[in-house]
Amino acid sequence: LSVAIMSLTSAYQHKLAEKLTILNDRGQGVLIRMYNIKKTCSDPKSKPPFLLEKSMESSLKYINKKFPNIDVRNSTQHLGPVHREKAEIIRFLTNYYQSFVDVMEFRNLNFDFTQSYLDLIVTYTSVILLLSRIEDRRVLIGMYNCAHEMLHGHSDPSFARLGQMVLEYDHPLKKLTEEFGPHTKASSLGDEALLSLHFLFVRRNQGAEQWRSAQLLSLISTPPAMINPANSDTMACEYLSVEVMERWIIIGFLLCNGCLNSNSQCQKLWKLCLQGSLYITLIREDVLQVHKVTEDLFSSWKGYGKRVADIKESKEHFSLSFLSGQFHCQRRQFLRMAVKELETVLTDEPGLLGPKALYVFMALSFIRDEVTWLVRHTENVTKTKTPEDYADSSIAELLFLLEEIRALVRRHIKVIQQYHLQYLARFDALVLSDIIQNLSVCPEEESIIMSSFVSTLSSLNLKQGNWREWRRKGLLRAYTSVAKAPLHLHENPDLAKVMNLIVFHSRMLDSVEKVLVETSDLSTFCFHLRTFEKMFTMTLEEPTMLRYAIAFPLICAHFVHCTHEMCPEEYPHLKNHSLHHCNSFLEELAKQTSNCVLEICAEQRNLSEQLLPKHCATTISKAKNKKMKQKQTPRKGEPERDKPGAESHRKNRSIVTNMDKLHLHLTELALTMNHVHSFSVFEHTIFPSEYLSSHLEARLNRAIVWLAGYNAATQEIARPSELLAGVKAYISFIQSLAQFVGADVSRVIRNALLQQTQPLDSCGEQTITTLYTNWYLEGLLRQASSGTITLAPAMQAFVSLPREGEQNFSAEEFSDVSEMRALAELLGPYGMKFLSENLMWHVTSQIVELKKLVVENMDVLVQIRSNFSKADLMASLLPQLTGADNVLKRMTIIGVILTFRAMAQEGLREVFSSHCPFLMGPIECLKEFVTADTDIKVRDRVKYNPLGRSVSSRRTWPGSCKGRGRGRGQPGAAHTSPSLLPASVNHDPGYNNNIHCLTKAIIQVSAALFTLYNKNIETHLKEFLVVASVSLLQLGQETDKLKTRNRESISLLMRLESSFLTLDMLESCFPYVLLRNAYREVSRAFYLNRVAASTH
Repeated sequence: LSVAIMSLTSAYQHKLAEKLTILNDRGQGVLIRMYNIKKTCSDPKSKPPFLLEKSMESSLKYINKKFPNIDVRNSTQHLGPVHREKAEIIRFLTNYYQSFVDVMEFRNLNFDFTQSYLDLIVTYTSVILLLSRIEDRRVLIGMYNCAHEMLHGHSDPSFARLGQMVLEYDHPLKKLTEEFGPHTKASSLGDEALLSLHFLFVRRNQGAEQWRSAQLLSLISTPPAMINPANSDTMACEYLSVEVMERWIIIGFLLCNGCLNSNSQCQKLWKLCLQGSLYITLIREDVLQVHKVTEDLFSSWKGYGKRVADIKESKEHFSLSFLSGQFHCQRRQFLRMAVKELETVLTDEPGLLGPKALYVFMALSFIRDEVTWLVRHTENVTKTKTPEDYADSSIAELLFLLEEIRALVRRHIKVIQQYHLQYLARFDALVLSDIIQNLSVCPEEESIIMSSFVSTLSSLNLKQGNWREWRRKGLLRAYTSVAKAPLHLHENPDLAKVMNLIVFHSRMLDSVEKVLVETSDLSTFCFHLRTFEKMFTMTLEEPTMLRYAIAFPLICAHFVHCTHEMCPEEYPHLKNHSLHHCNSFLEELAKQTSNCVLEICAEQRNLSEQLLPKHCATTISKAKNKKMKQKQTPRKGEPERDKPGAESHRKNRSIVTNMDKLHLHLTELALTMNHVHSFSVFEHTIFPSEYLSSHLEARLNRAIVWLAGYNAATQEIARPSELLAGVKAYISFIQSLAQFVGADVSRVIRNALLQQTQPLDSCGEQTITTLYTNWYLEGLLRQASSGTITLAPAMQAFVSLPREGEQNFSAEEFSDVSEMRALAELLGPYGMKFLSENLMWHVTSQIVELKKLVVENMDVLVQIRSNFSKADLMASLLPQLTGADNVLKRMTIIGVILTFRAMAQEGLREVFSSHCPFLMGPIECLKEFVTADTDIKVRDRVKYNPLGRSVSSRRTWPGSCKGRGRGRGQPGAAHTSPSLLPASVNHDPGYNNNIHCLTKAIIQVSAALFTLYNKNIETHLKEFLVVASVSLLQLGQETDKLKTRNRESISLLMRLESSFLTLDMLESCFPYVLLRNAYREVSRAFYLNRVAASTH
């Protein structure tokens, strides 16, 4: 190919290669500009606004009809709206108009310089074809010129030529064939340039069987030659894109078609190309429908009937067999195996990247060709009898291998550079020197240049980077100077081969990244997003392909290669597309991985649940019956329970359980999520593990709440100990994944558990802290207040009282010591603080109601406090008290709440002592040195604040009482409220109503009130005991048995256990003899009632 092209250079000037490089880059920029205008004007959302305005419709029709001969001055009736908005039109359409001017200028340059250069011809043709596809081209150009003339008084200088060009290219292919007519007569393009592709194109279109028999890309097929350098006479052509060659051939023979009737070799090449693809790409997703366009063009000319028949035959041939979907499917299957072998060998021996670099870029190019062919035809072939030919569920593996080899090259780029540096200096320089010496004709100037080549190659240094100087000065001078010298490359093929070889080796020094982009860029997916997403979905549905799914977000990094400096307005759009799809792919992968992890966690939790103590009764019963040789008949409908661990016993390993499937699925997903630590997309660095961490955290939060099993309608919830066992099963499995999934599972677990200690999680959903707080307040404590649940001090738990006709839960299963510990483990200090604050809110609500009763009975209470020792006066004052039962009920409720709060705090203390013994030890020791005389607020700070425990709200007791327990001008309320209790205790019917919780309420409420008024707690509690003692003595003088029936129980209740009271003080008010008799009487009454109940 290079020989054929270089033979044409005699018609051109010096430095033609540099000019063509610049023109090619500019041509790509102009092509992208045309594409951008086409996309913008075809979308109503991005179309220039005045093209959609109704007021502009008449002006647009007039401009389109009269284009380009628009009489601006005499057409004010039609162009009035344009005149009003001329400044805005100029501002908005300047970029559009200048883009069309660029097309015109590019056209003129190509006509002069690119007649024989395939790339520029294809780019030029693509620009013209895309220009003809912009429906609003006349309106955009014409409206801009009208506004320009209205604003400046004259037309734009380029408008006349631009308008003429637009008219000429209304039928672009016909005009293009006329322009390239001279080249057809000269036959230089068809006979030399295009025909030079024949051998290469035929070889690149071989089938999978031919590739397999030739052991293509195999490094181990001939072990002795494994370290031999991979060379070719046409190095750059070995990884040339097939799609590029198809564009050259199709468009070249469209424009220069005369040789198709006169040259059989041209016919064969052309027909072979027609059988390869139904569509070729002009730019991005804009394609040329090969057979239709060619048939339409040739049908309009005389003498091309046979060529039209060839086109129809080729199309039929494509749809039937050769180069069809099945053909490419087999090639992709071969590449999966061959490239996997290549990647494995190179990963194990990266030193082979030096001599076998050509194999690497060939593999990348082959994969790229197959992927782009599949994408192009999947997107455009909508009606087919074999849709499976255009769908590949294993495409992810090819994409993954492509990314793996790219990463391998980047990782070992120093190996490639060092190898080729030495190769250029120690081999290429010597070969070039030998060839120069053997040249039959070598003028002095060329001899000097060639000698300079040899000298430069021999002294190459990787650190100095002088290979760039060699390529810039030496190589370009050789290619551009040969035109005016008698030394022609086509007469010296060995020199051309060596120079091609040197070009490739020099590119391996400083252009490896460019060659990677050239051979493996898949940015076409950015414009075929529907196909891209469909491939990703198919990959997720194929279990064996899951490990390769990471290739899809990695390919989003290719989209940056779509950008061009001549179209900067595209950059944000392409960036957003890339980031959006990268995020969506990783989100879906992370979602599936977290779902799989949580499913396995649920299975592990089910296995863990079998070991709970509640399931051991059946096993114990069976063992006992077996020992006693008794057969136990199973109940109807009761399933036979397997022993824990039975799921691990398998007679046949081929039996696959659900857990096996989940572990296999997770293994595949973990491989893809853990494949890369990070990668870049535009300016963003992406960490796949962070996506997984985020999803795992959210799913774990939801799973923990789901494990609680809270039902608001039936007020059902899981026991804290069972929930804790389930959470531990979840956490233990997630912790075991730390080295497999790549995510920071410790952070995931910490964050999830910490969120569960708050009222709401990061998503605004309720947590187990909220659920258990609501349940204990509404489910347990409310029933305790109503008398269906009572406190059992000996069991340190609340127990349910049996009621006929009522089905109630067992309160002891939710409130004993082990459950409080489990609750503290689950909720943590912050959750227990939230629970305590809600409990205290209910306490302060009761104090507000007590305040009202105290205010209502203020006068009577003051008199009772002053005359409690006068029995006659007390007998008249006590009946005057109102709401005594209400006081007793509310104080009992406060006592129940405070008792539960104390139980919860004790559970938290035990958990802290277990988890942080070295922290709790000094705190407990310090607490011993705080005496009862110390301010209660100071003592509570010392005792609780270092722990961050929920009991810190105890310090707010005085504040709560101050805010809700009294009002202004009523200082006596705190002093008189305890006096109301002894008068109310008479009405207590027994202990089933939780009256024994009254003691805690009296102690803590009194301590809070006396602290609020800076009173001595010990003195006032002693006063309270004296009032209670006198009241009991007076009660003993009553003759009414109904009033005195609970006197012993009341005596026991008044045995206050407070850190503010000493035993001597209690003995003075309630002698131990009195308490001993009370214990005896209460026990005797309980026994008699029990005997009577059993007799009945």
